[in-house]
Amino acid sequence: MTSRGALYFAIMAVVLIGTGIFQSWNVAFGILMMCMISAIMALGVNIQWGYGGLLNFGVMGFTALGGLTAMLVSYPPVPEAWAAGGSGIMLSLLLLLATVAAVMVARRKVPAQYKTLTTVVLIIAGFFLIRVFYLPAVDRIEAVNPGETGFLGGLGLPIIISWVLGGLVAAGAAWLIGKVALGLRADYLAIATLGIAEIIIAILKYEDWLTRGVKNVTGLPRPAPPQTEVMLAHWFVSINDFFGMDETRAAIALALKVIYVVLFLIVLVTIFWFSERALKSPWGRMMRAIRDNRDAAAAMGKNVTHRHLQVFVLGCAVVGVAGAMLTTLDGQLTPTTYIPLRYTFLIWVMVILGGSGNNWGAVLGGFIIWFVWVQSEPFGHWFMANVTMAMSEDNWLRNHLISGAVYMRYVLMGLILLTVLRFAPSGLIPERSKHSS
Repeated sequence: MTSRGALYFAIMAVVLIGTGIFQSWNVAFGILMMCMISAIMALGVNIQWGYGGLLNFGVMGFTALGGLTAMLVSYPPVPEAWAAGGSGIMLSLLLLLATVAAVMVARRKVPAQYKTLTTVVLIIAGFFLIRVFYLPAVDRIEAVNPGETGFLGGLGLPIIISWVLGGLVAAGAAWLIGKVALGLRADYLAIATLGIAEIIIAILKYEDWLTRGVKNVTGLPRPAPPQTEVMLAHWFVSINDFFGMDETRAAIALALKVIYVVLFLIVLVTIFWFSERALKSPWGRMMRAIRDNRDAAAAMGKNVTHRHLQVFVLGCAVVGVAGAMLTTLDGQLTPTTYIPLRYTFLIWVMVILGGSGNNWGAVLGGFIIWFVWVQSEPFGHWFMANVTMAMSEDNWLRNHLISGAVYMRYVLMGLILLTVLRFAPSGLIPERSKHSS
């Protein structure tokens, strides 16, 4: 990292410390945790765009897959729902796999003139056969105590396991998508991944038997003990009698946040270390060569599509890990919160601001953009209140400006993006060299 990059990180550290001093340390640590998750997501996008030049506008979908994995791993199973329709769901899954296998075999064995017809017939037959078992099973599952469950639940395992499994699930989905979409031109790939992400979110919203849909899944277990559980412990009561309720509660809340900060920092450092090793390896130099001139790389005997698939899968795996961590932090799966603005656009702004092709830049961009995103709303209220201080409280213009302060973050994001693209198109920490480590 250059001295300029070190200066940027030092300034960011001072800003976070200042937030702890002038606002509260709980706020500062809360922002820090989300900064680290955002930095991990930015690293995933940087692997795809900065290394291989792939436009993935489906970041939201792979984040959601990581979040779904966290829920399925940690939430306990619902025995009544499994008894009501679990067998039907499993049979439907087996029929789906059988249909896919039959189509693949047919594409290889059937004469060319009959391939399309055979494929269509097999897909239609499989679709209607799956519906025979799937729809009744779904109705029975969703009828089981719909106010509290109404879905199959999960495995009841420690949620921290899902951080690894979330990456694997996102990587598996990326492999399937990449086998189809990576043959598209760059702009078409961006549109395709955006559409696929919307399909994933639609499944999370409307397949209640799997995710409870818009009813959300709450109360997920956490790596650290819940604050309410700690406050009921005998030792907490003893400490509280000595120090006082408010002070003790604040100290416990801060200590729990510190646990998360340490866990998230371990994951961030690990992913960053592997990303740096990959970038500076012969594989990383090859990927940048493909990014800069894919035709020349193909002429040198490189399998461009295969390498793009590799980098696409790796980037999505990192995003999936971040998605599982985010759901762990929230303690719930809320499908309606996955929106392109937060989980695609902002992540791309982080990479662009920090500097694509540079892992230090991706991390810096994650920290800066998330901090600005969170703090811009209170700053907007403060700014508008001071600007309109001379106006009467019932003045329509004053009320309009103050009520619209919440949109200050969108204005700031647009200004940041335009400013960076105009004056620092390579980002705050640009890639050092196009062809060397």
